[in-house]
Amino acid sequence: MNRLLKPLLLLPVLALVACGFHLRGSTALPKGMERVHLTVGGGGDLQRKIARALLASNVKVEKESGTGIAELHVPIQTFSIQTLTVNGVAQVTEYAVHYHVLFNAQDGTGKTIIPGESIDMQRSYSYDASQVIGTQAQVEAIQGSLVDDMVQAILFRLQAVRKNGEEAAVKAAGTAAPASAASTMNSSPQAIPSTTIP
Repeated sequence: MNRLLKPLLLLPVLALVACGFHLRGSTALPKGMERVHLTVGGGGDLQRKIARALLASNVKVEKESGTGIAELHVPIQTFSIQTLTVNGVAQVTEYAVHYHVLFNAQDGTGKTIIPGESIDMQRSYSYDASQVIGTQAQVEAIQGSLVDDMVQAILFRLQAVRKNGEEAAVKAAGTAAPASAASTMNSSPQAIPSTTIP
């Protein structure tokens, strides 16, 4: 029975990965960002995937800051879980995974091209207390997909600066997220505290 159950529990995870948002080739970044020093609070997948996207856009990712080197700084990235639905016996049946990121960017001359800006995304998922292992894997797959979406949203902001200037990047904030994730932009961001996944 266990041998049959494990593949079934993995099916929702595989479906999420298959539908996940993947990086889409190169992005035209603003002038002065040919060389970028990237710093991401907490590092992890977000840092690796942003670096990969920059390299795909013919940007040299520098290990240290310096003269003529642009800065892309992500000081905050946090995941949190929110209860969405409770059944008639007070059991939670649906949660939402939230992903909050704050970032800013300066070009190679030190000019701020994107001031402190936050992006918030979320996805919901069904929770079954009898399949905790499967649910945990599902949450991890959702988090990975949200990281992919966040990379594209950040690059979209930078691309908007190149095309139309700083004001356009702010206006683009409402449409930067891929269709698979909800996104909002706050001019005065506050970090969302992390919570334990059920």
